[in-house]
Amino acid sequence: MIRIRDIQLPPEHNEHQLTYEAARVLKITTSRIRGIRLVRRSVDARKKPDVKLVYTVDVSVEGNERKLLKACGSKRASVAPTEYYKVPKAVADGERPVVVGFGPAGMFAALVLALAGLKPLVLERGEEALRRHEKVQKFFATGELDPKSNVQFGEGGAGTFSDGKLNTGVNDPRIGWILEQMVKAGAREDILFDAKPHVGTDVLLEVVQNLRKRIISLDGEVRFGAKVTDLQSCDGRLTGLVLEDGEVIGCRQAIFAIGHSARDTFGMLLERQIVLEPKPFSMGVRIEHKQSTIDRAQYGTDRHALPPADYKLVRHLEDGTVYTFCMCPGGYVVAAASEEGGTVTNGMSYADRDGENANAALLVTVEPSEFPYEGPLGGMLWQRELEQAAFRVGGYRAPAQLVGDMMEGRPSTGPGTVLPTYRPGVTWCDLHQVLPEKFTIALKQAIREMDGSLKGFADPDAVLTAPETRSSSPVRIVRGKDRQGSLEGFYPCGEGAGYAGGIMSAAIDGMRSAEALIGASGIHE
Repeated sequence: MIRIRDIQLPPEHNEHQLTYEAARVLKITTSRIRGIRLVRRSVDARKKPDVKLVYTVDVSVEGNERKLLKACGSKRASVAPTEYYKVPKAVADGERPVVVGFGPAGMFAALVLALAGLKPLVLERGEEALRRHEKVQKFFATGELDPKSNVQFGEGGAGTFSDGKLNTGVNDPRIGWILEQMVKAGAREDILFDAKPHVGTDVLLEVVQNLRKRIISLDGEVRFGAKVTDLQSCDGRLTGLVLEDGEVIGCRQAIFAIGHSARDTFGMLLERQIVLEPKPFSMGVRIEHKQSTIDRAQYGTDRHALPPADYKLVRHLEDGTVYTFCMCPGGYVVAAASEEGGTVTNGMSYADRDGENANAALLVTVEPSEFPYEGPLGGMLWQRELEQAAFRVGGYRAPAQLVGDMMEGRPSTGPGTVLPTYRPGVTWCDLHQVLPEKFTIALKQAIREMDGSLKGFADPDAVLTAPETRSSSPVRIVRGKDRQGSLEGFYPCGEGAGYAGGIMSAAIDGMRSAEALIGASGIHE
């Protein structure tokens, strides 16, 4: 296969143009191209409004590929790389490994273990996807929270109720394998080549169920409503897990993929002298604009055949860094609480991203030295304090303020042109009374500066909804090079362990922990 990079086409192009451009780069006729596979598709909007789609493709051709490459002399063409991932095989020793948590890290750890022949047992504290979806929709409609089954807990983890972004900053052969498994489970094929792939929460609900069914078909077992409340050990080695109902499950190896919101589990681990440490993380608000505003700012025109525009902004200020995270084009701000008496926001979109608004987390970084509480759980306690302060303003109707009002230091009394999408509703207020001064000062300065990069970001009618506190874990479960924690046989991984920051990075981390348990890597040339 020959890989060709940087093929630029207008958004309205047809499939024949891609084949023609590939042939032109290779200086051959289109009849010599036997097949073409999309590797990457991205949007280049640097020359607004002349926006282009940019492709990387792998091409199979008639004739000797190396001779053809030499003859064409194009720096955009090369031999396609062949690195790939294959699940390592393992020899079962009679005792199956346990995976605690069934978010992206736990799900893909369990899938690797199952494919390796180890018949894993998965323990998930929340409910299966469909029942969980019913509970979440009820919460959005009525404000009635189920602490055991919500946006944070249940099949698929917190990522199930998100935009379903699958892009990551790491370059790892496991990425392609993960995407292939998700397509087999019902995701759209465009995630295999889009530069910024996403699934959407509506499709993720199907995908996570199908991945679970596949694990079960390989003799794995998945148990819902199975909350781990204690560890058993002997001579520094894991020997068992205790469930909330008192059941003891004997095991010598357990992958802990508990997610960033399992606060009671963090407390239990600390009591059992598992080594934890506080880590830097970020908190802030959700900012919501009209999607049309973002489209015009990014494309220089209405989007027409282009996808809903996104953005990624960062400002390094004197007192910290402010950045956007988990941007949801055509999405919704959602209620993401998992504890009674606390208000939390997050972002979500469906596969078609056809909502009227765009939203993103607008976050301020905080260091452990800034936490008002000491100890490994100091950041977690600060999260809870802000969530409870927000709840006192309006219950699960989240505190909200217009950007223009925040800049002028006055409370908001209602929406402008941007209608908030958060359910069960917002409480208009002055966020200066909800967020620490460090946050409000940094947010105001960053919004002004970011408007210089993205025109309309400081739209006075844009809505700020607070608080966004669960962007990442404030705790790290310390582990060694063998990926085991301070207890032999205990493998912490994913976002909850402090080693990942999104669906894809969590899935990779879960796979690597499964490989460490097996004792082999699946990377091949």
